[in-house]
Amino acid sequence: MPIGLKRAYDPPASSDGLRILVDRLWPRGLSKPEAHIDIWAKDVAPSPALRQWFGHDPAKWQEFQARYESELAHNNEAVVALRRLIGDKVATLIYAARDAEHTHALVIGGILERMRV
Repeated sequence: MPIGLKRAYDPPASSDGLRILVDRLWPRGLSKPEAHIDIWAKDVAPSPALRQWFGHDPAKWQEFQARYESELAHNNEAVVALRRLIGDKVATLIYAARDAEHTHALVIGGILERMRV
């Protein structure tokens, strides 16, 4: 089963399976009951410094990906723990960013997919 990606503000669906918030900050204006989050994986979110540097600027996307992958490599225990929690379940990574093409959820999702056995 591939790991899905979904914006926090999109309505939850039963097909989402395990809903995992991969942001360090809770999505603004969204209540916890509305969000239907099963796991809040703050530990795999980009560091505050990296998030602020990136600023969702598409021109910085390639460099952001490299820096974020480096952060995740240094935080491998959290990534492995998340991969184990997901196991073979249907899972969707939830993120708050507006830009679906330049979100850290794509990066962590790709890493988690490559970890599949």
